Amino acid sequence: MRPILALAVALSPAILPAQPVAGEFDYYLLALSWSPSWCRETGDRRNAEQCDPGQRIGFVVHGLWPQYERGWPSDCATAERDPSRRESQSMADIMGSGRLAAYQWQKHGRCSGLSAQDYFRATRDAAAGIRVPEVFQGLGRDVTLPAAVVEDAFIEANPGLGRDGITVTCRGKALQEVRICLTRDFQPRDCAPDVRRDCPRPEMLIERVR
Repeated sequence: MRPILALAVALSPAILPAQPVAGEFDYYLLALSWSPSWCRETGDRRNAEQCDPGQRIGFVVHGLWPQYERGWPSDCATAERDPSRRESQSMADIMGSGRLAAYQWQKHGRCSGLSAQDYFRATRDAAAGIRVPEVFQGLGRDVTLPAAVVEDAFIEANPGLGRDGITVTCRGKALQEVRICLTRDFQPRDCAPDVRRDCPRPEMLIERVR
């Protein structure tokens, strides 16, 4: 193929990625971040309040992400207004900070088709529907476990959650997140294949809460 023709084909609107449309998606992914790992990697340097000794924070909500059956939308255009600082800060109790809540709205919430207020409410509802296993609540010492054991604990604590509906990720040697796939009305469902990517390490460090 001649270079000019190849360039024309490459730039053809028919094969460029479509602009994601707010509200058009297939399911949600609820991401729960293990706060002690984030604090060690990032939060301590930022003097993040959730990392202060004595907070005793384990899992926090990283985000509620609209997903396609393959891939996901982000940074969608929407007519909905951005949340106020006060509205974002109101999510700090489950997300660790208002700054994270505002960022999650910008990147993912706009794609939900909801208003910022309703998206934050949906995030709360989704998180409230998932029970964190007691073993991770107030974990008093560092432990090392395979990702499958963490999955088993969540599956046991949440009837209806299946093996293909949860994935556990790590960063380096440490637990990063537990990600749970939900229908648009927050019922457990299988994750699409591109989401099912467990930590490849045989074991990972789960640091104690502070």
